[in-house]
Amino acid sequence: MKPTTREWVEKAEADLATARRELRARRQPNYDAACFHSQQGVEKFLKARLIETDLRFGKTHDLEQLLDLIITVEPLWDSFRATLNALNSYAVDFRYPGESATREIAKTAVETAHGICRVIRESLGVPPP
Repeated sequence: MKPTTREWVEKAEADLATARRELRARRQPNYDAACFHSQQGVEKFLKARLIETDLRFGKTHDLEQLLDLIITVEPLWDSFRATLNALNSYAVDFRYPGESATREIAKTAVETAHGICRVIRESLGVPPP
C-alpha cells in the first residue's frame, strides 16, 4: 500500500473512532459530531481508494463526486449512491444552528459509515481495526 494511502486510512479510522466515541458517550454526547465524523471517515476511505488506484480528485467533501470517480474501478459501489447522499446531508445539516442530530440519527450514520468502510477496507486489503 502506498504511504499516502496509509495516511488517509489512518485519518479515516480516527474519524470513525471519534464517531463511535460520541455515540457511546454517557455524558454530553455530541450526536452532531458523530454524524460529521461518520461522513468524514467514509470520505477519507474513498480518497484512500482513489489514491491507491492513481485516480486524481479535486478538493471536495462530496461523497457522490468521489463515488463517480471510483466506480470506474469499483462499479458495484454505485449501489452506495443513496447511502452516500444521506451521509453527505448528515455532515452538513447538523453543523450549523437549526437542526440537531438525535441519538437514532447518529446511530444510523455510524452504522452506515462502518458498513461502507468495511467494503473499502476489504478492497484495500486493510484489516478491521
